[in-house]
Amino acid sequence: MENLVLIGAGGLGRETVEAVRACNQIEPRWSLLGFLDDGLPPSTSVGGLPVLGPTSELEQLPDAKVVLCTARPDRYWSRKQLVSSLALPPERYATIIHPTASIGSSVHIAPGCIMLAGVVATADVEIGPHVAIMPNCVLTHDDRIGAYATFGAGVRLAGEVAVGEGAYLGSGCLVRENTSIGAWALVGLGSVVLDDVPSQQVWAGAPARFLRYMVIPEEITRT
Repeated sequence: MENLVLIGAGGLGRETVEAVRACNQIEPRWSLLGFLDDGLPPSTSVGGLPVLGPTSELEQLPDAKVVLCTARPDRYWSRKQLVSSLALPPERYATIIHPTASIGSSVHIAPGCIMLAGVVATADVEIGPHVAIMPNCVLTHDDRIGAYATFGAGVRLAGEVAVGEGAYLGSGCLVRENTSIGAWALVGLGSVVLDDVPSQQVWAGAPARFLRYMVIPEEITRT
């Protein structure tokens, strides 16, 4: 059993706990130590697990694996900020895949990803590090997903879609084949994407249209 710490005790954190528990029911692997969260007092209980303290407490847990569970749509670049501040080697990060996910043998998943219940990745899909994919998303052949991207529940990508670093795809959106979502773009929930979405833009609607530019911290986009 490997020790596991989750950073972020919000909704994604609690969902990740359930995914870990489902994995352990099939093959015990993870010993859940608890959460680290800068916004909650120590000894708080969340989802049946303790909040161990702020993220700085990770220094006291040198052997624990880590998974980043932050994904708020108003601050969806937080996982990249955490990776920069924690400065951990890639092997410290756990990849959590719910046992009901269907992952093709030709799919490549980088460290630190979260794939919740019912996720499907079919063939020759490339998923970068620290990608968070909520329940019942479908990624079809030859999709390319950049680091830190976030998928709301029920997102569907057709074939050969490119999703840039840190892009946020809201729940239920559909993306046409051979299109791209630019880095740090945000696509509103339920949108139907028929054209390329440029970087750092907000699009929404059916079909999706440009709404405004997204303000992303400069330190996120320049590295």
